[in-house]
Order: sequence, then structure tokens, then C-alpha cells
Amino acid sequence: MNGTELWNLVESHREELVAFTQRLVQTPSMPGQEGAVAALVQAEMKRLGYDEVWVDEVGNVIGQTAGGDGPSLMLNAHMDHVDAGDPARWPCPPFSGEVRDGELWGRGSVDMKGALAAMVYAGGLVRQCGVPLPASLYVSAVVQEEVGGLGARHLARALPVQRVIVGEASQNQLRRGHRGRVELIAHWEGRSVHASMPDLGVNPHFSVARFIQGVRELPMATDPDYGASTVAPTCIRSEPTSANVTPGAVHLVLDWRNIPGEGAEEITAKLQDLVDHCLEPGCRGWIEIASKELVSYTGVRAVYPDLFPSFTTAADHPWLLKAQEVLSSVLGRSVPIGTWRFATDGGHFAEAGMTVIGLGPGDDRLVHTVEERLPVEQLLESTVAYMALALNP
Repeated sequence: MNGTELWNLVESHREELVAFTQRLVQTPSMPGQEGAVAALVQAEMKRLGYDEVWVDEVGNVIGQTAGGDGPSLMLNAHMDHVDAGDPARWPCPPFSGEVRDGELWGRGSVDMKGALAAMVYAGGLVRQCGVPLPASLYVSAVVQEEVGGLGARHLARALPVQRVIVGEASQNQLRRGHRGRVELIAHWEGRSVHASMPDLGVNPHFSVARFIQGVRELPMATDPDYGASTVAPTCIRSEPTSANVTPGAVHLVLDWRNIPGEGAEEITAKLQDLVDHCLEPGCRGWIEIASKELVSYTGVRAVYPDLFPSFTTAADHPWLLKAQEVLSSVLGRSVPIGTWRFATDGGHFAEAGMTVIGLGPGDDRLVHTVEERLPVEQLLESTVAYMALALNP
């Protein structure tokens, strides 16, 4: 099918596609609470006539449309979203799914229930194109991306497809990689005393202060495509918490965004050197990678190091260039190739040996804000794009 025919097919399903996206947005699905959205996705896949639909042990929903022996393709989206915060701060109620001036409002509309709806419909509507799929097509709706990627980590082992398109927001431009994320905790221990006699103790705050200043001056790895790695001190906690006692321990969380090729061990060693350099007499300190215990809505429990791997697909990769050519033709505009600034589940799939690219509707600058909203035309355009990429590997 040519671009006009694909557009006409998607346009004929505009009303039901928008309504399905609204239902997804109207159904809250914080990490670990995705069951109601999973039921909606499963029911819609069955209604659209997928060859097979199932829910795996961690609660991911997977739909398959059979195809030829070409490279298998998975369209991937996550079902969870971040907290909406105070509803009074939103121009539209965060779970209204209201369409105003051509934009669909609400928490998760961009990140990423719009892409999820588009993928679900793309996987169903390709059956109506009148041509056989060149390869098996999978659409996956995964759990707990926002808190570490339990669903994607499981799926990367259980469903070894060859190619993956991640639907994170890109305004329907192509993405070929991103920096990773490593969450670390810096610990200091001193000796706690009454605050009226500070000279009798060892206050770790002074070592922490020197360390934080040193973090600003750390030499950071750089990459011509991804820029520099970054590190941001975020949360701090001291023990004990009484205001008239100097702490015996301080714990500082660090959010490190690493360029491809920079590993967690290298990062930890660099920070440990800084800790050692900044220690006051009598104080000790160490760095560890944070871990996260996740429990899915199906009751599966897993503990992971708090890492999102970076990934990069070569700028001259044949599939990436073919995708750019196909999309530019079908969408009738230039489709640039760039990189994401944030981490995605794509890193887990790439780490498992799959080739990963990205494309999704919505403006990533609105993600996690009270201004989150999705242009309906981008929702339809992404559906056309996913179908075109499935039909033209």
C-alpha cells in the first residue's frame, strides 16, 4: 500500500483510535498498578483480530500478527506513567483524556499511551492492507518502565525478536539511541554527638560538602553524538534526624547519565576516588549502585541494580536508513534522525542483542509535566508510520 492508502485506512478508524487512547489515559496505571490498562489493551488487540494475544507472567501484554521469514519486528510501549501530582495545577484534569483544540490532554498521553494506542491499531490494521506481512509483527505493552523496566527486562529474555521500535516521544522523528542512567548512593559515616559539642564528634556533612563541590568539577566522558555524561546530586538523608544532633551518617543519591561505552564500574570508580579525596579525618565513605525491588501487578517480585543501559544504533545502519526513506515517502516530509536525551526501555532490548530504533508521537518536553498533551494528528501519523515500517522492513 502507498502512503495515501495507509492514511485513508487510518483515517477511517480515527474515531475509535482516539476513543481508545482516551480510555487508556482515563485509566490510571502507576507502576505496579497497570492491570486495568492491560485488560483494555488485551481486549482491543482481540477485537482488532490479532493472530495471538497473551499476558506473560509479569503482566506484559503481547499481540502477534503472523508474517513471512523476514526480520521479526516488535513495536514496544509501556503502560505505566508517573504521578500526576496536584490535579488543580493541570489546565485539564489529568485523567480526563479531554480533546481540546486538536490535542488530547492527560497524564500519560505523551508518555506513552498515545504511542501504545497507535501501535495496537497499527498491529491490527496491517491485516486489512491486502498484502502479506514480510515478517512476524509483535506489539508489546510492558509494565514498570518508569521505575526500572521490569517488563522490558523480562521480555528481552523471553521474546528474542530481531528488531524493536520503541515508541517514546520524538514528534514522529527517528531516534537511534540515548545515554544510559545509573542511580548511585554515596554513603558517609562519622560519629554523632550533641550539637552543642560538635568538636567531640565527626560530622560527615563536611565531607559531603567537599564531595558535592567536587562533583561539579569532575571530568566527564563525551561523545560527538550524545554530548557529555552528566551527574546530578538529588536526594540526601541523614541519621539521626534530630535537629540538635550532628549526624552519624549521610546518604546522597546521584543520578548519572552515561554516554554509550561508559560502564557502571568506571563511573563507580571515578566517584569513589572523589569520595576518598574529600574525606575529613575520622570519616569514611563509599559508593554503591542503587538497587530496586519491583513487584508487578501479577505478583512477580524482582530485584535489579538501578540501571538503564545506554544504546546506539549506527547512523549508517541499513534498517535505520531504510526506515528514514520509507517514512519520508509515506508521511510526505523529511524525517530526521536524532537521539533521545533520556533513557528508555530500548537499552534493555539492545543489551539483549536486538537492533533498536525509536519513533513516537508527542513532544518530549511535555513529558512528566502538567502540560502533557498529544496532538491528535500526530497520533494518526504515528499509526501510519508504524504500519509502513512493518510492511517495509
